[in-house]
Amino acid sequence: MSLVSRMREDLQTARRRDPAAPGNLVMVLGYPGLHATWAHRAQHWLWNRRGGRSAARLLSQVTRATTGVEIHPAAVIGRRFFIDHAMGVVIGETAEIGDDVMLYHGVTLGGRSMEAVKRHPTIEDGVTIGAGAKVLGPVVVGAGAQIGANAVVVHDVPAGAIAVGVPAKIRGDAKSHPEPTQDSTVEWELADPALWI
Repeated sequence: MSLVSRMREDLQTARRRDPAAPGNLVMVLGYPGLHATWAHRAQHWLWNRRGGRSAARLLSQVTRATTGVEIHPAAVIGRRFFIDHAMGVVIGETAEIGDDVMLYHGVTLGGRSMEAVKRHPTIEDGVTIGAGAKVLGPVVVGAGAQIGANAVVVHDVPAGAIAVGVPAKIRGDAKSHPEPTQDSTVEWELADPALWI
């Protein structure tokens, strides 16, 4: 996929994920989540080239200063990744993120070990992580899972599950309720993780 095609896909993703999305020009100029994602791709490319790691690291700090998003250049991020509102997101070195993942502001994909091993989360395809949530350690968040706002996840989350609270606990079975609602009286359904603030 060409660079231009990938950028178009990112813009389509932003439009699909954000009902307040304006036109492409405004998104290109004013969406820090897109800027951080695009910058990370360049930094990741540099990181995997001989002699490029220092430049990648320095560029990631420039991106952090300008967008409020810190993504380690070594982190692996799939397609159609979107960060809504962007500010305060941290993604660690050994984090792996699948396709169609969405993060809200303030999310941390952090480590719990000082050893140079796989110490950051693996986020599988189609996961949504609510504002302020912390996913810590080499845990696996299964495909289609949802993490509530401000949850602290320190254990694996099964595919399709909903995890909320500190420490996060699994609420209901998302697979048996595929049609989310906005009804806040239904505890186990999570139409929007930000509702759990």
